[in-house]
Amino acid sequence: MTDQPHPDLQHAIDLIARGSDEILKREELQARLAESLKRGGRPLRVKAGFDPTAPDLHIGHTVLLNKMRQFQDLGHQVIFLIGDFTGMIGDPTGKNVTRKPLTREDVLANAQTYSNQVFKVLDRERTEVRFNSEWFGAMTAADMIKLAAQHTVARMLERDDFAKRYAAQQPIAIHEFLYPLVQGYDSVALKADVELGGTDQKFNLLMGRGLQEHHGQPPQVVLTMPLLEGLDGVQKMSKSLGNYIGIDEPAINIVTKAMKIGDELMWKWIDLLSFEISVDEAKSLKRDIEVGGLNPRDVKLRLARELAARFQGDAAAEQALAGWHAAVRGEGDLGNLPLQDVPVPADGLRIAALLVAAGLMPSNSEANRKLKERAVRIDGEVFEDASRLFLPGFEGVLAVGKRNFARVILRSVAGP
Repeated sequence: MTDQPHPDLQHAIDLIARGSDEILKREELQARLAESLKRGGRPLRVKAGFDPTAPDLHIGHTVLLNKMRQFQDLGHQVIFLIGDFTGMIGDPTGKNVTRKPLTREDVLANAQTYSNQVFKVLDRERTEVRFNSEWFGAMTAADMIKLAAQHTVARMLERDDFAKRYAAQQPIAIHEFLYPLVQGYDSVALKADVELGGTDQKFNLLMGRGLQEHHGQPPQVVLTMPLLEGLDGVQKMSKSLGNYIGIDEPAINIVTKAMKIGDELMWKWIDLLSFEISVDEAKSLKRDIEVGGLNPRDVKLRLARELAARFQGDAAAEQALAGWHAAVRGEGDLGNLPLQDVPVPADGLRIAALLVAAGLMPSNSEANRKLKERAVRIDGEVFEDASRLFLPGFEGVLAVGKRNFARVILRSVAGP
């Protein structure tokens, strides 16, 4: 009979493996975790790199942060690496063209914003915030040439996006080949035991293993996490696609957006985003839904509340849930919805333009279509008068269907 791991070790393995796509190599992870559990054992150094290419995080970014927090809860040290040096190179991952490098000023401004946001998830006491310019800023041209000598062009062309661009005769700049090497060397500089990344980062993460071996270090364990689909359930969560939830958004936005995801996607979100719903409980909830004993909406509400509380606090989450129930189910006081200022001209807006201005509809034509379908409500009552003007000072709850709503007050654009 095969010996079973110690219960604490098995718990650690199960928690770390939750939601992961691949662990390379799992037996190495188990051995390092076992060693760290011994009396006087060293906490693992767990690294994840973030290029500050955009100033704000959305919950898709928190998939890695959540996994880092789980390592912290097990007693390990995580390294939030801000790639201020790599950010100026520009990683082409997932792109078929060269990404425009950032200026030094852009990088530092975005890095500060990142630092301010990540501690909504991470434990500050068990987090090292590092910048890879610490070591690359001191490298000479000769040092960089030595690093570049560690791999061949043929090896670089094994990376999927490089291979596709080369086959399509699309340009690949020489500096782009440096990116995986630079990311890999970060693991050498930090003596990482584990590196986390998305599935699209696998080539770069494995580069770290190779470079660590070259420098006489034990190769890091590579753990890849799946990319999180956004609200549409199809595309990877992205601000440019508008299918995201920003972690700095108001609690009501987090709740209302989370409630829009499909029932199947909900389980993946729970697996990757929830700390409160365990794997076993998720299986039990799924069985209850399948036999008709539980409405998927109730599970989704629980996840929505957890996310809102994590990023905006318990009080804001409770108010957001109360507002959602009032607006969607007619239960409770609509005054629980936060008031949103909507600028309007002094002579007002008709309902279609108002719905667009409030962010509830993408266009006047779509708003008018919803009006004809009797899907527009004001303060809970169906509204059909397309010609009515709404003037500055109007306050009320606008709703389109069951899922799009906002409590607004109209302010004159000419006002203070």
